[in-house]
Amino acid sequence: MKLMKTQEAVGQVLCHDITQIIKGVTKDAVFRKGHVIREEDIPVLLSVGKDHVYIWEKDENMLHENEGAEILYELCKGDYMSPTPVKEGKIELIAEKDGLLKVDDEKMRLINGMGEMMVSSRHGNFRVRPGDRLAGTRIVPLIIEKEKMERAKQLCGGTPIFQILPFAHKKVGIVTTGNEIFHGRIEDNFTPVILEKLKEFDTEVMGQTICDDDHEKITRAILSFIEQGADMVICTGGMSVDPDDRTPLAIKNTGADIISYGAPVLPGAMFLLSYYDGKIPVVGLPGCVMYSRRTIFDLVLPRLMADDPITAEELAALGQGGLCLNCDVCTFPNCGFGK
Repeated sequence: MKLMKTQEAVGQVLCHDITQIIKGVTKDAVFRKGHVIREEDIPVLLSVGKDHVYIWEKDENMLHENEGAEILYELCKGDYMSPTPVKEGKIELIAEKDGLLKVDDEKMRLINGMGEMMVSSRHGNFRVRPGDRLAGTRIVPLIIEKEKMERAKQLCGGTPIFQILPFAHKKVGIVTTGNEIFHGRIEDNFTPVILEKLKEFDTEVMGQTICDDDHEKITRAILSFIEQGADMVICTGGMSVDPDDRTPLAIKNTGADIISYGAPVLPGAMFLLSYYDGKIPVVGLPGCVMYSRRTIFDLVLPRLMADDPITAEELAALGQGGLCLNCDVCTFPNCGFGK
């Protein structure tokens, strides 16, 4: 591109959008890339502070910002996403489906570390809905080297930075434990909370089994739901380290692979995650899920519903951001909890 005095640019082709900003009124392009400058355009250009303009000079080794933005978008987009119109080298990604957003942190860091291009996004591992903004991309200079965009492609290795994992239909069994509930000494206030959270997803609750503190009975109840075709089993009660809290032992005795008993999240430290036969989540929920507005269960449930395997390392990484501040007005997930 070539820099030229605006008064001398009649007949030349703009190589970038010219933006006009009027506070509280507009922020938009008065002229778009590719516009051929006319005599009557000169006063308008001067009024937006453009005493000089960049004129397009074709260079086979360079790309215009909008062309680079299209490439950057292709590196970012997964299924169920659409772009906003390219504007001033910027494109945003918009969700087209309800699901779990996955972000390849390493690839995004590599792209942002290259310079002259950027990608910013919302946090991954949280639910997104159709119409949600997922990410924004931009080419920073007006033109960028073709070779640099090729290197960006190589860094991404043919797989996108962002993915949306659709939620699956789940058949869920609920196992409620505790002598106090089994013998009718207190009302079960836990299950209604679980049912309310499950309503946010495509779930079919198969039923509820109430057990006393006999760990063998709890084990049989879990396995019974699995034999009946459960895609997930949720156990409530008996998750602390008290001698008569036997739910963790009962889950272990099903043969499920224990991913973690405990998580660096408050509320939710005594959470247990396991997978039976490598694919059916069997979870133990601590009592805090019953009375706290947001807990570890809110962080893991979307991932379980999207069949996104959770590792012990990922649970361990929740420590920073794992403290719910119990705000008077809860804005989750638009807050720092779980991030």
